[in-house]
Amino acid sequence: QEKFVESGGGLVQPGGSLGLSCAASGIYLSAYSMAWYRQAPGKQRELVASITSARTTNYANSVKGRFTISRDNGKNTLYLQMNSLQPDDTAVYYCNRVLGIVNWGGGTTVTVSS
Repeated sequence: QEKFVESGGGLVQPGGSLGLSCAASGIYLSAYSMAWYRQAPGKQRELVASITSARTTNYANSVKGRFTISRDNGKNTLYLQMNSLQPDDTAVYYCNRVLGIVNWGGGTTVTVSS
């Protein structure tokens, strides 16, 4: 069964940086298009960044130029480097497939506040 464990969240001041990790089991990340999603309080979950098996990346307009998604096939881990963080980036961040989502991990909370 697929399992995702997200980590790396925390409290950061506006303009700061954080790096998130997603350790996967029961699935080879390199075989699928994978993504980072986030859900802010009172809002729907949204896709913020994706990476294909060929490592083609795409980003939501709101994070383009600030976030970088990457993947380590050997560690079967997905990453999200977040720079120039803003209060609107405050959310719980999750990783998962782009298509065929089966279940969700617990996410990791990012809070951007002074």
